[in-house]
Amino acid sequence: MNAPETIVKTGKIMLVGLGPGSNDHLTARARAAIAEADTIIGYVTYIRLVADLVAGKEVIKKSMTEELDRAIEALDRARQGKKVALISSGDAGVYGMAGPTFEVLFQAGWTPDSEIEVEIVPGASALNTCAALVGAPLTHDFCAISLSDLLTPWPTIARRLDAVAYADFVVALYNPKSGRRTQQIVEAQRLFLRHRDPQTPVAIVKSGYRPKQRIEFTSLDKMAEADIGMLSTVLIGNSNTFIKHGLMVTPRGYANKYAVEAGERNTHAGEQAGRSLSSGLNGWMATIQASGKSAAELAADYRLPEDYIAAVLATEVPEEGEAAEVEA
Repeated sequence: MNAPETIVKTGKIMLVGLGPGSNDHLTARARAAIAEADTIIGYVTYIRLVADLVAGKEVIKKSMTEELDRAIEALDRARQGKKVALISSGDAGVYGMAGPTFEVLFQAGWTPDSEIEVEIVPGASALNTCAALVGAPLTHDFCAISLSDLLTPWPTIARRLDAVAYADFVVALYNPKSGRRTQQIVEAQRLFLRHRDPQTPVAIVKSGYRPKQRIEFTSLDKMAEADIGMLSTVLIGNSNTFIKHGLMVTPRGYANKYAVEAGERNTHAGEQAGRSLSSGLNGWMATIQASGKSAAELAADYRLPEDYIAAVLATEVPEEGEAAEVEA
């Protein structure tokens, strides 16, 4: 039997996330990937962020909305045996070039066993970097939504906004506003105000970690009046988020289980360290099953679908294991 043929890798595409844009926050691997590359491809603004690292290399600058062209160009250069750094700000996999590049590669018949190697070099996304600048707003459940309707129908975006506003997520809004798209942030505010307190804290970070960085704290009812543009990320808190001493913080939920007094941590009555809350899944199931209420009444109480409540009422409460867990 003949041994399987070994495919020699020739070209390489490196999908490089630059992070927020300052060299201090560029990862060592991202820096090495740029140094390794023969060709650098990217949006002209992103190229400027690493101008001191690309001297002597072939540099291909593309405009906004030319993402597929960038990916096609990267594939063409890699087929010539070159190493290509296709750069994105933030992380290449978060509204970056990783997705479009794989779409182009798959359409060209590429597989991971092909002669062209592909590497994704992660970077810190705006979600992380902007959060770091304003405090700790992402300590509890959060999500990201882009307000750009260049590729996504507005009704799809609006449904997602409404759903996360209702579910009380902390939300990061990407691409919130541009010279052409000015109404989307107003509609996002309108949808959030259906479910959230008007005084919900909001942080707006523009050009984070770049020379023209600007941070503004406001409230949900005034959000649309703030200075917001394409280089802004908008962070909307949940119902527990607060701003204190110039820092935006979302509690993780430790107060539900512990009281800290005089420097000592004390567990609330009925709670156990390393175990689910008394109002966690098992405790909640036992409570509603013993309540005597109908599925319709409980659905209204907990703002949950009636058919889900009915299924839970018909399910035996599981036993909780003995092992303690890390509380995170």
